[in-house]
Amino acid sequence: MSTTQQRMPQNSFRGLVVYFFIIMVLLYILYSNLLLSNDRKDCPDVTNLSTKIEAPFNHSSTSSSQIEKTVEQWQVDRVGPAPGIYNRYDTELKHIAFGIAASSNLWEIRKEYIKAWWRPKETRGVVWVDKKVRTRRNEGLPEIRVSQDTSKFKYINRQGSRSALRISRVVSETLKLGMKDIRWFVMGDDDTVFIADNVVRVLSKYDHTQFYYVGSASESHIQNIFFSYAMAFGGGGFAISYPLAKELAKMQDKCIQRYPALYGSDDRIQACMAELGVPLTRELGFHQYDVYGDLLGLLGAHPVTPLVSLHHLDVVEPIFPRMKRAKALAHLLEAAKEDSASLMQQSICYDSTRYWSISVSWGYVVQILRGVMSPRELEMPTRTFLNWYKRADYTAYAFNTRPVERHPCQKPFVFYMNKVRYDRARKQTIGVYYRHKTRGRYCRWRMASPEKLDSVVVLKKRDDLRWQKSPRRDCCRVLPSDKDNTMVLSVGNCREGEITELQPKKGSS
Repeated sequence: MSTTQQRMPQNSFRGLVVYFFIIMVLLYILYSNLLLSNDRKDCPDVTNLSTKIEAPFNHSSTSSSQIEKTVEQWQVDRVGPAPGIYNRYDTELKHIAFGIAASSNLWEIRKEYIKAWWRPKETRGVVWVDKKVRTRRNEGLPEIRVSQDTSKFKYINRQGSRSALRISRVVSETLKLGMKDIRWFVMGDDDTVFIADNVVRVLSKYDHTQFYYVGSASESHIQNIFFSYAMAFGGGGFAISYPLAKELAKMQDKCIQRYPALYGSDDRIQACMAELGVPLTRELGFHQYDVYGDLLGLLGAHPVTPLVSLHHLDVVEPIFPRMKRAKALAHLLEAAKEDSASLMQQSICYDSTRYWSISVSWGYVVQILRGVMSPRELEMPTRTFLNWYKRADYTAYAFNTRPVERHPCQKPFVFYMNKVRYDRARKQTIGVYYRHKTRGRYCRWRMASPEKLDSVVVLKKRDDLRWQKSPRRDCCRVLPSDKDNTMVLSVGNCREGEITELQPKKGSS
């Protein structure tokens, strides 16, 4: 009896716990339903939302093409407009505008340099002077204009001249003339001579629709240190593509105001290029020639690249002896008319019978030395010149040089170009080079002397497309001659397997 009474309270307690949990579960369910019903009032229709999400990913062909178009449009918008069509090597002389910076004080002298290379009705451009100069009809010169006033710009360099401000704006002022169908602007000085066809050849390698700043540094290491190795020296000339010239014109006036202490025009141009983020594209055919003396050493061992320009021609000696400077240039350009692509291009060969070393700078000079000198030495310029500070310091140049002679017997015999003509029947040029007679030096070597030669005849086939191939020096061969006082050479593309070396005659020791 007592045991039964004790069990009844325990059972009732368990029942109460079970009921409590059941009630809690029911309340939880009801409360959750109330919360969900309230949330639906504030949220968009789930069915509609799912439809919107699934629609772009519908696998039908129509929607897929729409997606591809959308993605392509997005990519184009991100990348920007595609560049203009560029066909390599289709640039012509008519696409280039020359801007020539000139001084009224030196005009009567230096206009002769411009006449030497300018081609009326072919070349395009303007000569910019500081004030009006006297002109004559039919002089064969470009249009002459007076530069805009630059008095508003600051200039505080005590060693320089304010004319640098005027000259630095030549490209921008030429651009503003609105010439049609221009791809490149080429700037130079009034004592700069351009080989126009080679300007075209060099610039044709580059996409004129992009930003390009093309030129070369100075031959003087010290000049490059004072100014910049990243700068195109203006006297040697430089080229700026049309799109870059447009950007330069927009910001140049503000840019040059930020550099009042700079010396010249070309360093101001380079400063603006640095602000635009455009580096110098080097082309070694632009020649500043910050040297004094005779250019024979430099021009007789020209690098394997087209000769584009010559500068400081009233500072160095005439490139052909016994000629006035302007006449000497006109004489050189006569050879350029026959084969401008090969002008000044060096070739090296050996006379295996007489053990002579021969270096040809086509259209300019042939040099013959006793003994065998390696091509590695012969392609190095000889020091026939002084540096810009008139010192014979071989460490002052930005390239390797060698002495004119290391032994009296190895003094070169020099034959300058007298004439070049084109033989249509044989489809080759024939150049005649006469020896420049100077007092010889005593030589004890028991070997034949080039002194017995009066002339050298150089035969060459033209190759107008040579610079569209990989650069390579021409090869040279000694041909038989029926005259003891004349040497005959053949210059042209190297044959398969041909190298520059001395090949002794069979039977010689």
